[in-house]
Amino acid sequence: MLKTCASVLLCPRALTCTRCFSFRTATGGDSVRPLEGVRVLDLTRVLAGPFATMILGDLGAEVIKVERPGAGDDTRSWGPPFVGTESAYFLSVNRNKKSIAVDLKHPKGVRIITELAAVSDVLVENYLPGKLEQMGLGFTQLSAVNPALIYCSISGYGQTGPQSQTPGYDSIASAVSGMMHITGPEGGEPVRPGVAMTDLATGLYAHGAIMAAMLLRHKTGRGTHLDCNLLSSQVACLTHIAANYLNAGKEARRWGTAHQSIVPYQGFKTRDGYIVVAAGNDKQFVKVCQVVGLGELAHDPEYTTNQLRVQHRTQLIDTLSTRFLEENTSDWLRRFEGSGVPVGPINSIQDVFSDTQVKHNGLIQEMTHPTAGPISVPGPAVRYSSFQPGGPTPPPLIGQHTTQVLRHTLSYTADVIRELLACGAVAQSGEI
Repeated sequence: MLKTCASVLLCPRALTCTRCFSFRTATGGDSVRPLEGVRVLDLTRVLAGPFATMILGDLGAEVIKVERPGAGDDTRSWGPPFVGTESAYFLSVNRNKKSIAVDLKHPKGVRIITELAAVSDVLVENYLPGKLEQMGLGFTQLSAVNPALIYCSISGYGQTGPQSQTPGYDSIASAVSGMMHITGPEGGEPVRPGVAMTDLATGLYAHGAIMAAMLLRHKTGRGTHLDCNLLSSQVACLTHIAANYLNAGKEARRWGTAHQSIVPYQGFKTRDGYIVVAAGNDKQFVKVCQVVGLGELAHDPEYTTNQLRVQHRTQLIDTLSTRFLEENTSDWLRRFEGSGVPVGPINSIQDVFSDTQVKHNGLIQEMTHPTAGPISVPGPAVRYSSFQPGGPTPPPLIGQHTTQVLRHTLSYTADVIRELLACGAVAQSGEI
């Protein structure tokens, strides 16, 4: 790996520094990915942490994923479906990473992690608060060997407080945070969102916090400890629902596809599927009425403003629902085209990945896995004018890069590596 003063991102003289100039030239000048030269030590598993570190890897960071010998990340067994012997779940969030299999219960395994932390920019972990400190791998201990280390802890409820020692899972945090309370059909039971949105939101918060911490380190020269957790992430994402309660004492309830404060703003069943119509203002409501052939509704004194439409929601939605049932989804989409009213079909996942805009946005990323063969996963969500993410490396096998990292990153000799393998402190997969 090419070395710079810290990395091109962090060096205060990146535009004039000789070493940074050499780095930029060797990697393609100004098209270099922003996190090239940044090393991330990833001690996370399942979803929130791996999602965050995958984004860092997409941006060019070297991500070294630490896994348990034998079992590895829990999600490796979360199937079906499997692609060969690999779970589709694991494949979805672990591209652009190296895997090393290290036994953290072995003293030599702990030493390896300490040495890797000493030469890393960022460490991300999602152990129960205090667990790594008991092993000698806490923030205070590792910042003593690397004062510039950014140490990101991801947990269920936070590093301190009455619930800090409670294990955190997306579904539980989704329930505790109120997310499930507001999700589901009107008058029906609470529903878990279709994907683990609390985990994913936490991963996004962690990714943003790490980027901010790197900028802070650029100013101070020192690392910091980041406390990211599922509960705080999801409560923060309650946004206007939280504000409605905190400022107006208004308790939330479930609305299905509808919106509490805007009408019509929901899904409607058509003759062959569903369409979502979002009339965010009075002008758009008039357009909806014109498109569906119910122009008289726009002049009804009970519907002339959004506030009135919210008050008379039931009658208006019944009328619109009856009309939408009379034609197919594709017919309605053609009718609304060019109207200025936001509409869209409720797509199946098959429909999603057949969509021309999804394909145009590069949201299907293909690669070849060493055992599963050709695989496809959702690609990065953000596009940049100044660089391309580059060809991704496939999610690794357990311990695929153990000897490579020990040899090239820590400069271990072949004899030392053989000894570590023999004593079980580390493991190496058959693929190197």
